[in-house]
Amino acid sequence: MIRVVLPAHLRTLARVSGTVELAVAEPITQRSVLDTLEAAYPMLRGTIRDAVTQERRPFIRFFACGQDLSDDPLDDPLPPEVIQGKEPFRVIGAMAGG
Repeated sequence: MIRVVLPAHLRTLARVSGTVELAVAEPITQRSVLDTLEAAYPMLRGTIRDAVTQERRPFIRFFACGQDLSDDPLDDPLPPEVIQGKEPFRVIGAMAGG
């Protein structure tokens, strides 16, 4: 099982509390995790990625094992710790301001 941590506003929208656990088909990549997440929680479609282009929305970042994966290719395998369920895949709402 892949564990996904969502920001509070997306947990509210998806009506979940805490970490989401997903059975993701291999290969386990950012794309496959996000596809599975959106299939399980259709109300999240278009909130994390653009519904048409499938590109990451501005101010959304992806992290795993303390690394920012936001600019990595979507089809690169996730770290083994995420695949093994030891570490979560984190969706973070980035902050901006001045």
